[in-house]
Amino acid sequence: MSTAGTESATALDGIGARPIPEFDGVHDVWPRGERLRAVRAAAAAYKERFKAQGQVRAVKSIDIAAAPYPVKYAFHDAVSVPTLPLISMINRMIVVQYDDFGGRARTLVFEPTVPDGSAEAPFYRNLQKLMDKVPGGKVLERAVLRYYAEPGDVLRRLGLAPDDIDFCTFDHLHVQDPRMILGSTEVIEGERAPRKPLFGDARMLVHERELATLQSLHPMQWAWYVDGGLGGVDPDKFVTFDRDIELGPGVALLWTPGHTDGNHSLVLNTPDGVWVSSENGIALDNWQPELSRIPGVRRYHEVFGREICPNANTLEDSLDQYDSMVKEKTLADRSSADPRWLQILPSTELAPWKRFWPVVPTHVHGGISYGEIKGGRR
Repeated sequence: MSTAGTESATALDGIGARPIPEFDGVHDVWPRGERLRAVRAAAAAYKERFKAQGQVRAVKSIDIAAAPYPVKYAFHDAVSVPTLPLISMINRMIVVQYDDFGGRARTLVFEPTVPDGSAEAPFYRNLQKLMDKVPGGKVLERAVLRYYAEPGDVLRRLGLAPDDIDFCTFDHLHVQDPRMILGSTEVIEGERAPRKPLFGDARMLVHERELATLQSLHPMQWAWYVDGGLGGVDPDKFVTFDRDIELGPGVALLWTPGHTDGNHSLVLNTPDGVWVSSENGIALDNWQPELSRIPGVRRYHEVFGREICPNANTLEDSLDQYDSMVKEKTLADRSSADPRWLQILPSTELAPWKRFWPVVPTHVHGGISYGEIKGGRR
């Protein structure tokens, strides 16, 4: 094992987590058709073991905010009828309680988006400037923006204190400002004092490639990241990993590269089976285009023979993203409420608002809730 691999294994052991051997080497298989088959087979093999290990203690999702997003990105430019140029996506925060492999009670927060930080990503900063200039821009802004709760409000609603949180994570760091979550010794532009940590001494779990991207942005990545988002952040606040990992029985973070190099997906085992959450798609239509009623999405599936239709604002590697979405589909169980649909919960989901018809999701699960979230578990 390399020195980097040894350090990663030590870090995982320190948080009661461990690597997932079923996926070792699958992303190196060549040619690409063989890699897809290897990814699918590894996901099927891991799913059997993952479910046998147990379930999470509790999980609850809460909506944070709705933000605008171009239709052309949402479904790989597949929509075939004239539409509004923007739809809205709802950011969703998920709180997960589980026991790690050392038997320690843990609380994980997935996608604790702080809207003020996201607004500073160049894409959204430039979009705001445009809406400020165009006639009717304020009307459009009211149509696509909505605020539900800040991450701190969500904790209070669930009876949690900041010190109850062990870990936080994002599937990737597009439009995220780690300073808003982990705190900073530097004063963020426009503020008067350094930010304090949002979740006490909680650490952020992040794939090493995602963190490295934020440390050294390529021009093709720049528009979607908050440049300077690591300024003044204590490096020890991060726990990095370089592979697929499981945090405890019933909860895993699977490396799903493609949308970004370091993208990862949350996988949960619950009383209703396995759920998967990521932003590889923004609606179930992305993972199951053959069932979509959004004009053009089913045709995309039929014409190109593709079993997924990716969320395509970046496409750092479109083939990897395809494989990753197949990986997610293979892990997810079917919904007991409607077995046609997989239990995939987009971490940022297309808003089911009639104002954007016909670009509305064909089916929504409406969130996820199991067990009782409890404070004081640490």
